[in-house]
Amino acid sequence: MTISDDSILAIFTSPGHNFFGHHGKAPEQHPMESRPAVSCVAGRGLEGDRFFDYRDSYKGQVTFFQQEVYRSLCDSLGVNDKSITVFRRNIVTRGIDLNQLIGAVFEIQGVQFYGVEECRPCYWMNQAFGPGAEEAMAGKGGLRATIQSHGTLSAGVRQGQTLNSEALCIAGN
Repeated sequence: MTISDDSILAIFTSPGHNFFGHHGKAPEQHPMESRPAVSCVAGRGLEGDRFFDYRDSYKGQVTFFQQEVYRSLCDSLGVNDKSITVFRRNIVTRGIDLNQLIGAVFEIQGVQFYGVEECRPCYWMNQAFGPGAEEAMAGKGGLRATIQSHGTLSAGVRQGQTLNSEALCIAGN
């Protein structure tokens, strides 16, 4: 399955884990860094990201999140001051039903991925985004995938389409 090249709105990586492995402790403060493009390395992850070479064949080498879900959460929970980066997903998409990619090989911009499972929300979402976020995100937390081929992904193939790390729940984002 080939996904439209212009479906990627934003790309983010982080040098460290904020929530992952921090149960019972305060989260870290590693930023999500906006990138115009990222190198995808088959079986290893995104260069510069905290999960790069995390484990052999790790199921979350890259994570995807739908911009439409973000907008819906902002509207339904009345949140208008949180960046999409609080969800700590790597690739922000538009116009793709990510749940349909679970168990499928798909390609974006010449890079092949395998959709492993939903990136299930956890209790940290209530702290990072707002009360009720974990429940509201059930079944819509994004997609964990493995990288099947080397290549580079670029955000915002069409001019004016990208989101940056400061994107908030405001009209047009």
